[in-house]
Amino acid sequence: MEAPVRRRLYTGPVRAVILDWAGTAVDFGCMGPVGAFIEVLHGEGVRITAAEARQSMGLRKIDHLRALCGMESIRERWKASRGREIDEGDIQRMYGRLEPLMIETIAGHSDPVPGLMEFLSRCRGRNIRIGSTTGYTRPIMEVLMEQAARKGYRPDCVVTSSDVPEGRPSPFMCYRNAIELEVYPMEAMVKIGDTVSDIQEGLNAGMWTIALTLSGSELGLSGEELASLRTDEVQGRIDAIATRFRTEGAHYVAPDIGHCWTVLEEIEARLSSGERP
Repeated sequence: MEAPVRRRLYTGPVRAVILDWAGTAVDFGCMGPVGAFIEVLHGEGVRITAAEARQSMGLRKIDHLRALCGMESIRERWKASRGREIDEGDIQRMYGRLEPLMIETIAGHSDPVPGLMEFLSRCRGRNIRIGSTTGYTRPIMEVLMEQAARKGYRPDCVVTSSDVPEGRPSPFMCYRNAIELEVYPMEAMVKIGDTVSDIQEGLNAGMWTIALTLSGSELGLSGEELASLRTDEVQGRIDAIATRFRTEGAHYVAPDIGHCWTVLEEIEARLSSGERP
């Protein structure tokens, strides 16, 4: 049946949430990708830090690698090691090693983030569809999806950066989710992620955005590392991350996925009064 044309503001409920993967739904601290970037650059004689490797997290992985190689500090180290400037051929060659390395390592980082399963249960109880986007490619995700499914996480839709013309911050993965989930308008959907590129992706798609400060790449700590630090030290870092996310345009910030249900309720209240993202 043909859908009617909407001529009024949408005032209905949230109909779908689109979750990032690493650092949002699985892999607390977004630990999986970091070691692969470090190892690939180290193989070229260039040492990088975990903080540097996280700088462009959330992008399609070839774009992430390009961003790393565009950093002045890394370019200088490359030149000192190799005696010349880095070029696109170098990046393509390194990417040829990066993706297989990620496929090897990512399966060990598939545990659901605490609070995920309860959040999903609440969403499904309200007929809210569960979509997902990622900077990983389809071959990487085939491994991660299988491992996550064994642990209970099976979103209704998975769109990867290699399934669309451009990855984040373009909105194409979110649009593909909307099509496959058969959900519209875009303001009835909420993008949840842990990086600036997640925020930009959601905003570009016309969605509400929730940015996560505790479980993701910006803080970049495993659960064990987090437990070893003083509360005041962690809180200062989280506050700085929240400020950055708000500056980038996030509608809301939350520690992790387990704290997002009350945010969805607030979004629904705003929708009911005719507000849009």
